[in-house]
Amino acid sequence: MRLRTVLATLTAGLAAATCLTAAGPASANAQSRHACSSAVSIDRFSDVLDKTTYDGTFVGNFSALAVDRDGSLAALADRSSLFSLDPRTLRPTAVVPLGDEQGAALDSEGLAIDRDGTRLVTSETEPSVRRYSRDGTILDRLPVPSDLRVAPAGRATANETFEGLTLLPGGHTLLASMEDALAGDSDGIVRFQTWTRHHGHFRLAAQYAYRTDPGLGVPEVQATPDGRLLVLERGFTAGVGNTVRLYLADPRRATDTSGIENLTGQPGVRLVHKRLLADIADCPSLGATAKQPQPNPLLDNIEGMVVTGRDRTGRLRVLLVSDDNQNPAQTTRFYYLHVHTS
Repeated sequence: MRLRTVLATLTAGLAAATCLTAAGPASANAQSRHACSSAVSIDRFSDVLDKTTYDGTFVGNFSALAVDRDGSLAALADRSSLFSLDPRTLRPTAVVPLGDEQGAALDSEGLAIDRDGTRLVTSETEPSVRRYSRDGTILDRLPVPSDLRVAPAGRATANETFEGLTLLPGGHTLLASMEDALAGDSDGIVRFQTWTRHHGHFRLAAQYAYRTDPGLGVPEVQATPDGRLLVLERGFTAGVGNTVRLYLADPRRATDTSGIENLTGQPGVRLVHKRLLADIADCPSLGATAKQPQPNPLLDNIEGMVVTGRDRTGRLRVLLVSDDNQNPAQTTRFYYLHVHTS
């Protein structure tokens, strides 16, 4: 199915799922009631999958979302399961187990679906990027720079490596975001690694440096149609709750840092430029409830994000999902956003 048709199908399905809080003709008053900022508004949220099972598999632990070629949603669980979801109801229609070359479970975090339908999946354990067929068979594994590997093999910290994954427009460049800084880099400077496609295979390419807000990491990154990036920054403070911010970032004029060992206050390095779109705590709560303290009861451990199309005004439709960690104090929650990027 052509990508334009897929996005149109998915957008129609997601729009049909909108609840009464967003029903009826669009108006300035309605947009104002749902505004998180001047650039972002929220239509609704859904907890329909919270603490459910499908075909004997727990539905949750979601770390990434993607649009599949047939218009369905792919939802990656960080405990080695890849779900297909109905875009209208969010209900699972299939689940495929994933594993490494020995069949062991992955800490699967990032997801992108290639133009041929293969699944690109990161694990933050090594870290790694593997290509899988639709049935979960490993096809190959992409090279990873030695510095990005977990110590002592490299300079990364365990569980703070590849979290986000996205294909840039055209499908020729793949980008993965590290969650946190490498040893030797300044706190808050995370690396974005890219690969470019050559004769059907992805090869290592440029790398960029991105500065997070103090105390936050990067759980997800998604390309926009014009080649910029939506970047989620997230943190958690016990007794206070989550901080989740959505940024628009542009790596196109940033310095290639692949040959720079330590990023520690070097004045000649141009970081990825970023602009705050919204702090999700500023969104209306829409009647949401939280199972633990939160600055806004709408918030949870938001970790996955996908651009599903555009609305009638040209804004991006963006779907977020939280990772409940199979924890009774957390919720699997989907968030339907409209994002203005100009």
